[in-house]
Amino acid sequence: MSVRRPEKPVVGGMRGGRDPWEVLARSISGRVVRPGEAGYAALALPYNLRAASIRPAGIALCRSARDVATSIRWARRYHFPLIGRSGGHSAGGYSVTTGLMIDTHLMRQATFDTRTRVATIAGGVLNAGVYQALQQHDATITHGRCPTVGAAGFLLGGGIGFNIRTLGIASDAVVASQLVTACGEILTLDDHQNRDLFWACRGGGGGNFGISTCFSIRTVHAPRWVTASRVTWTKKIDRVLPALLRALYESPVRLGTWTTLDAVTPQELAKGKDVSVFFEGQLLGTPAELRHILAPVYAVENPSESTIRKMGYWDAQRNFFSDLQKPAEFQNRGFYFHRHISDEAIGVMLYWLRRWPGTSIYARVSLLRTGGRANAVRPDATAFVHRDNQWYMVWYLKWGEEDSKALVAENLAWLSAFYDAIAPYALPQAYQNFMDPSLKDYLLHYYASNLPRLERIKSVVDPTRVFNFPQAIPPGHRHRWQ
Repeated sequence: MSVRRPEKPVVGGMRGGRDPWEVLARSISGRVVRPGEAGYAALALPYNLRAASIRPAGIALCRSARDVATSIRWARRYHFPLIGRSGGHSAGGYSVTTGLMIDTHLMRQATFDTRTRVATIAGGVLNAGVYQALQQHDATITHGRCPTVGAAGFLLGGGIGFNIRTLGIASDAVVASQLVTACGEILTLDDHQNRDLFWACRGGGGGNFGISTCFSIRTVHAPRWVTASRVTWTKKIDRVLPALLRALYESPVRLGTWTTLDAVTPQELAKGKDVSVFFEGQLLGTPAELRHILAPVYAVENPSESTIRKMGYWDAQRNFFSDLQKPAEFQNRGFYFHRHISDEAIGVMLYWLRRWPGTSIYARVSLLRTGGRANAVRPDATAFVHRDNQWYMVWYLKWGEEDSKALVAENLAWLSAFYDAIAPYALPQAYQNFMDPSLKDYLLHYYASNLPRLERIKSVVDPTRVFNFPQAIPPGHRHRWQ
């Protein structure tokens, strides 16, 4: 193991009767925000409002890794639980605490080395900041679609997007990072220093081993242009969807795609509204080539809406940016598929998508075409283990304040039944960036064969679980390693 064991925590009470929060405020270059103070409510609010009732006793707005280290040591000294947060988009609602929230959103520095083409971003940079830094230098990586998601969480959990087939998992491009550990030590992680932690922080998920305060990412030259497409089908879905997924399965790796299926209620179905199929694609090729790929689908039914055009790379990304609504209560679930999604599995999807109980927001399923470069890396090369798949499927179920508890319960039961119906067709693996509170064997779903090594690293760097949340990686038991 190349991870240093943590020092004993600094312990003790208040000095001279001083308020611990005053001690923290005087110790960091950022500021401390307490309940009732300006900005507290907005800073404390998670994107998943299912966790909104859990509020921190205080928020440390950190400007540097030193501030983060000081905050961790303070929390341990005064026996406060802690959590780190950058974007606050934890799908499981796990970036909340009743203790100290260590907020890195003020750490938004981004630089670019024109010689090595390595981008270096601070731990609080959001995806929007990554886009800006890369676009200025005609560079790209595998990046997400939501501008407000924290880049740290995105990278720590792997990172998927349109470029996954050509460039691989986003974390595969990380060449170094900086981590503040449970004892407040600031470590550099790369292939030469703290190699086990570097391995773990490329796919091990955020919040497990410390707070990441910097990432260096190897970039590639962005294409000058791509063919960007948004195509919708609303008729003959039972034939359109199998034809589309078959065409995408057989497509070249130069095509990155998301295919989204919007659920309908039985009442809507009775009135003639069916599941809609919304295809988004980014091809390193011409519009004519994309139309040729989609020709078997067009032969079944012409789309109700279609935009296929040649665009500059970053213009296309703005076109793809996810149109997220304001924070809401939601549940994500997901599966990977080893090969082509069978017609039988597609039939199961459509059966359940037509039996949605309904909410005031939406329910949908999205399918990302994976494989390609992402599968060229060994499952044990980094902590990101999902290297033998061709599709990733994710459910999005959202509801609002106006939806009754009974209706929400009915929707969650529908989602659970839908999930169980698809399970026989899928791999027993889930993407750790979309943590699912419903999973029972979540650690095996997220980390599979890499779990024992992750548990061992946790036992070395954070044996007392300073960094903890409901689905956190636990320290390994000593007898496992003897």
